[in-house]
Amino acid sequence: MNEKNWWLFSVIVSIALMIFLSHQWFRMNMYEVERTELVNEAMTNAYLQKHWESKLKEYGYVDQPTLKVKTGIFIQSLKFSNSSDVELSGYIWQRYLTGIHDTIKPAPPQAGFVLPEQVNSGDTIVPQEAYRIRSNDEEIIGWYFEATIRQPFEYKLYPFDHKTVWIRMWHYDFSKNVVLVPDFGAYQSTAPDRIFGIEKNIVLGTWNQENTYFDYKYSSYDTDFGIADYIGQKGFPELHFNIVIKRKFENAFIIFLLPVLLVATLLFAALLTVSKEPGLINKHGFNTSGFIGACSALFFVVMLAHIQLREQFSGSGIVYMEYFYILMYIYLVIAVMNTYIFSMGIAKRLTFIHYRDNLIPKVAYWPLTLIAIIFITEIIMN
Repeated sequence: MNEKNWWLFSVIVSIALMIFLSHQWFRMNMYEVERTELVNEAMTNAYLQKHWESKLKEYGYVDQPTLKVKTGIFIQSLKFSNSSDVELSGYIWQRYLTGIHDTIKPAPPQAGFVLPEQVNSGDTIVPQEAYRIRSNDEEIIGWYFEATIRQPFEYKLYPFDHKTVWIRMWHYDFSKNVVLVPDFGAYQSTAPDRIFGIEKNIVLGTWNQENTYFDYKYSSYDTDFGIADYIGQKGFPELHFNIVIKRKFENAFIIFLLPVLLVATLLFAALLTVSKEPGLINKHGFNTSGFIGACSALFFVVMLAHIQLREQFSGSGIVYMEYFYILMYIYLVIAVMNTYIFSMGIAKRLTFIHYRDNLIPKVAYWPLTLIAIIFITEIIMN
């Protein structure tokens, strides 16, 4: 097979592998998660009856009837301060019925809720009562809040990752059988395909809104907080308001992935200059020391970009995009070894290096690169 056919075969294989890799990225960018999404009051009451109220006797709390407090939330700002902390601000309100909730209704300035995952911050303020409205037999109390919520986010798929920021809420008197239920009537729609409870024009930086929903997660604590017969120690339904956001891929591509692709292209261009033919050597100015120097410069470019990426996820494991940097480290070492062996004429048994003026490493560069990326992507996805 002549050299032209070698290159044609390399181009065809590379295009096919690129199409397959694009399909992998598309699959990786899809958000699929099993969840119990609450969409209306009837569904919530049925869910609580099945998973909590019917089990009170089993848990030994038959003498504590369940008090349900309608609770709503509206988020006005959301910002990631680091890889595990989210800064939030907005309003939380609750509806208290006269004659039913008299013993658990908070008096000013007590907030009617607790955010158990909130961490202290110098800029955080305590919830402030914003309004208290009497309407017939109920009183609606609303608070403005600012909070920094700490959560264990997963960044393994970066930059194809989705995040679910949840706001877990307890009633302030959490020693009693008080269950917070979503105030569905306060929203225009809480259907599964609707985004609600968050500012329409909220600035999310490198993220896009995907979905919002209420659900319950069950408590499981190895302590009773010093409260005798603490009802919330096991299996208690804790109300969560969830905000699903999706990362803007183009931002990460320009900042982190584009430099790696440029380095890979420059390394390929440098590899094309490797030759023993006098005419090509004079034309390209190839020499082994110059090639090694170019690889050294490319190494520092990759290393600085890698450090910048790693600083964003210092508390996380290796993220998907980091494998591109690791792959480039390996390629730089292999390229130097290949060039040194070829130019020095050693290890003659390595015919794939010496064949036709180092042709095989040149035509195999992009197919092998794409195969390596596809292999890494498949492992990460599974």
